[in-house]
Amino acid sequence: MSGPALSDRTRRILATLVRSYIETGEPVASATLAHKAGLNLSSATVRNVLAQLEEMGYVWQPHTSAGRVPTDAGYRSYVDMLLDTRRSTKDVSAVEARLRQEAGDAPLMDDLLSSTSHVLSEAGKGVGFAIAPPNAEALFQRIEFVPLSGSRILVVMVASGNQVSQKTVDIGEPVNTSELVQAANFLNSEFSGRTLDEVRAGVIQRLKEERSLYDQLLGLALRLASSSLENLDRPTSVNVDGATTLLEEVVQASGISTSTLKALWRMVEEKQRLVGILTEYIDGPGLTVVIGTEHSDPELRPFSLIAATYFDGRSTGTVGIIGPTRMRYSRAISAVDIAAMAVARVLRDVN
Repeated sequence: MSGPALSDRTRRILATLVRSYIETGEPVASATLAHKAGLNLSSATVRNVLAQLEEMGYVWQPHTSAGRVPTDAGYRSYVDMLLDTRRSTKDVSAVEARLRQEAGDAPLMDDLLSSTSHVLSEAGKGVGFAIAPPNAEALFQRIEFVPLSGSRILVVMVASGNQVSQKTVDIGEPVNTSELVQAANFLNSEFSGRTLDEVRAGVIQRLKEERSLYDQLLGLALRLASSSLENLDRPTSVNVDGATTLLEEVVQASGISTSTLKALWRMVEEKQRLVGILTEYIDGPGLTVVIGTEHSDPELRPFSLIAATYFDGRSTGTVGIIGPTRMRYSRAISAVDIAAMAVARVLRDVN
């Protein structure tokens, strides 16, 4: 959201105030701004500018003798300035190399996203998250049936991006390994390269056809595939990282209460809720920044969210950071932007 237009001088003073407050956590005095802004202005002139900014809702004063503190509108103006002028100062290849080192050159999707959320948490000093593309859009690569004890079968499905799902199914009677291999070969030759959504539709259609069209073995293959695909609409894989010690640092640095932070953590652990929030905010590729009171969810209003989409060559996932409104936006925005590009590079090689 944008506020009243600001002159270059006013924008510079506001940016200096926001940076100083992020650094110290203390209200910023006019004398400090006059020195730091580099505009050769007197404290009196700066006070007049601050009074205007306060009237427009960009800053506020905790008490009469104190300096000013940015409001969410002040943070928004500052972030918009960063987005307008941002330049990547860090080579994407460094983050890409770290992800490959931690997750492997051909990593499983969960391993890659776990490493990514950890990298973001470290860089942004907040809660890092990484979300896989929607399950239904992934391409089916292969399925395997592994006999367990008795009549239990482990169904292992591999999709594009090295997304692996496993499910144990009890078919009611023992089946030998060679028959399971034949059943898997039938499905792999029939459906390889199609989206999981298309595979599910194809399996359901065949199951509806005359039973006599399929021998017992192919019928078993279809039933096993159908069972493994029935949860295709479940929330996509979500990885979150934020060590307890890190969260304690956030509380101390931002003044956010432990109870408020616990509410955030509960929300993040409810993976479906986080995916739903991001779906609401993200309407296209690129960076999204949501600050404080811009959140529709009241529990998120003490926090800011920075997210970016990545494209794996077919579909889109999301990476990002959630932290206090008093976060180092420049560093966090850069970290999220670079992580999204690094994840996309790794996945394009995997696919």
